[in-house]
Order: sequence, then C-alpha cells, then structure tokens
Amino acid sequence: MSYLEDLFSVAGKTALITGAASGIGLMAAEALVRAGANVMIASRRGAECAKIAAELNALGAGRADGFAGDVSSEAGVSALAGEVKARTGRLDILINNAGLSWGEPLDTFPYKAWSRVLDVNVTGLFHLTRDLLPLLDAAGTHEDPARIINLGSVMGTQPIADGAYSYTASKAAVHHLTKTLAGELAGRHITVNAFAPGPFQSRMTAFATGTDEKAAKVGSRVPLGRIGRPDDIAGATLYLCSRAGSYVTGAILPLDGGQSVQHGMSLFKDLD
Repeated sequence: MSYLEDLFSVAGKTALITGAASGIGLMAAEALVRAGANVMIASRRGAECAKIAAELNALGAGRADGFAGDVSSEAGVSALAGEVKARTGRLDILINNAGLSWGEPLDTFPYKAWSRVLDVNVTGLFHLTRDLLPLLDAAGTHEDPARIINLGSVMGTQPIADGAYSYTASKAAVHHLTKTLAGELAGRHITVNAFAPGPFQSRMTAFATGTDEKAAKVGSRVPLGRIGRPDDIAGATLYLCSRAGSYVTGAILPLDGGQSVQHGMSLFKDLD
C-alpha cells in the first residue's frame, strides 16, 4: 500500500449513511464504497436504497447494503438503530445526512414546518447518534477514533433564510450540536465534525440546480464560480473518515466554494 493509500484508507471500515438515496449522502456513500468500506445506506425510500446498493456493489470495491430507515420520529429512530445493530456489532463511521427543508414567505410560513424540519434535521440526528453510541464505542480506538459527520449547511453559518426559516435554524443547531458532542465524545475515541455545504445538485435543490443552465446560474454567484461536485464531497469524506482526519474534531467544514466568507458589504471599494 502506498503512502497516500495508507493515509486516506477506509478499507474494511463499516459505515451508516442516512438519507443516502440521493444527493450528498449518495456522493459520500459512493466514495466510501469505492475506497473499500462496507456502507449501509438508509432512507425512507427503502427500495431505492436497495437499488443503489446493488449499483454500488457492481463497482467491485467495498460493499453496500440498502434498506429503509426513517429518522423523523422516535419509533423510526429506534427501528433504524435496531436494523443497524442486527447487521453489525461495530460502527466506524456514522454520517447523519438525512434532512428536510421547507420554503415559504415569512408572512405565511406555517407552524408545522418547524416541527417537521427540526424533527429530522436535529432531533432525529441526535437520538440516532445516541442510540448508536455503543457501536461507535466498539469501533473507536486511541489511534483510530470512530467518526461522526453531521450535515450542516452554509445557511447554518450565514444569516440567510431564502424562505427556509426552519431549515436555516436547524442547520445552525446542527453546527452547535456538532461542537457540543465533539467535546463530550472525544474521551470515548469518537470524533464529531460537520459538513457545511453550499449548493450541490440534489433532490432538495432540484428547483435551483436541476438543469445545467440552472446550476451554472447558481454557480455564478459562488466565489469559486461553480456549484459543488461529487468529488468535493468524496474528498472531504475520505479525509475525515481516514487516518488523515483522525486528529480533527469539532470542525464545521465549509464545502461552499467560498460562500461562508462572502458578503455584500463594501466600505471603500469602487468609490470613484
């Protein structure tokens, strides 16, 4: 094994990714499988997860197992944790990717949009993590901690809603919870970090990135001039889940092409 292969290897590791039937979760799943990991893919669309797992298994590297899992309720979280425990006694990697959004103008934003979005994006994330701690404890060591990656958002770092008030609040909560858990779980040999993505193509962003023309328009507003690509998620995932990222915890990693440092204020530029 070469130096780079050893540094970024996830071969043989066992992972669970929620909401991995599409978008960023699928990008992370493919990266881990291609790199030799055994990946459980769960979402409310169980049949689609099984189909995707079969496609990933055809790559001939790691292994994938797709099944139904719903983190929007207490019963759903318990059932998903049970499915995972029935399949493995240890979990090297947990990627809490499942998420919902709701967009509507401020004056008509509905009460139910808060509980529905927060239940998945924050409450379900917390309780699934807690229920799977025994498996993470079993995998983590001083030299090679177990890894948790939570899906935040650039909207959790910037004061912007674009009509998605409960979503942006939930992602700010994910970032804060990530740091809180990082401190509490470090002594148990578990790292906790979060991705804070900008625009990527997914079902959630299909209204804005569903065609090449739309994606280019959104990308023109990003400092680096494009939306995110699967390789951007793959690289970050392999970094945080391999030996290369074993000393990183409590980080909110901006995968946003510079949007987290972008602002519209100008003090003295172009005064003439």
